Amino acid sequence: MHEFTVRTPERECLVEITDQVTQAVRASGVRNGTAFLYVPHTTCGLVIQENADPGVAHDLLLLLRRMAPRGDPAYRHVEENSPAHLQSSLVGHTAFVFVRDGELVLGRWQALFLAEFDGPRTRRVLVKVLPDPA
Repeated sequence: MHEFTVRTPERECLVEITDQVTQAVRASGVRNGTAFLYVPHTTCGLVIQENADPGVAHDLLLLLRRMAPRGDPAYRHVEENSPAHLQSSLVGHTAFVFVRDGELVLGRWQALFLAEFDGPRTRRVLVKVLPDPA
């Protein structure tokens, strides 16, 4: 298993991690298989999304803020970061990408992102690359 850290610069943001995952895949030596990604945190997640237009990240965060707005008096979590927990649950803590010929199989506009909802923080990303069965 490979692990790397990501320092998020803002309270809410998407940080592209495609290059770090690509490095993990190459280091694994697996030519064909599947890369599994996991973040062991409750207030961030993983997203496969477009990397060409930053408006996509903006719009995704905008929608998640609307779905789980800050300051709702009905929240019960005492740390006051309930929206971050809810948003991370909506996007999920895992992702997987196929590996072919030692490279990630992503669409033309796709990239991997760590989605931060309670930053800035230092986050861990775990990558396990499994070969296809022989």
